[in-house]
Amino acid sequence: MSPIAVGGPALFIGSDTPCVALVRPSIDPAQPEVREAAERAGVTPEEFAGPSDLWQLIADRTDGEGREIALDDLTDAAAADFAERLAAALADPDAESTVLLTVGAHDVLRLDSRPAGEGFAFLATVVPPPAEGTLPLEVEIGPSSASDLRVELEQFRRSLG
Repeated sequence: MSPIAVGGPALFIGSDTPCVALVRPSIDPAQPEVREAAERAGVTPEEFAGPSDLWQLIADRTDGEGREIALDDLTDAAAADFAERLAAALADPDAESTVLLTVGAHDVLRLDSRPAGEGFAFLATVVPPPAEGTLPLEVEIGPSSASDLRVELEQFRRSLG
């Protein structure tokens, strides 16, 4: 079976692992692969594809430790605001910065950046909601090119419309 195509806005800080990603996955239930998988699972293609308006924060470290947090209350406008604040923070190649992603009065992501070579390195702290009872996860993300980060942020903002 061919892989299922997943679209939707996605912002990746880091490439591969380690990384943090802010994503709103969208799966088209009309894809033949989705229809086939849904049939095998005994659900409708729409149920299998799931909603396409729910944001997720995903963090992955090289040691296999990771987190995935559903951000039910995150809006496209708030995601765009986060991207704009991050772009502004990275405008000065010699400055350290901190950018927070807050959802429902809870800081779910703290992104500390510092200059590194021709770009920035990051310490991402992912903080699950207190109700989950899991500890924050820190992810060290090695140097990322400043120009690549600008392109990633611009593509993300455009994908939000």
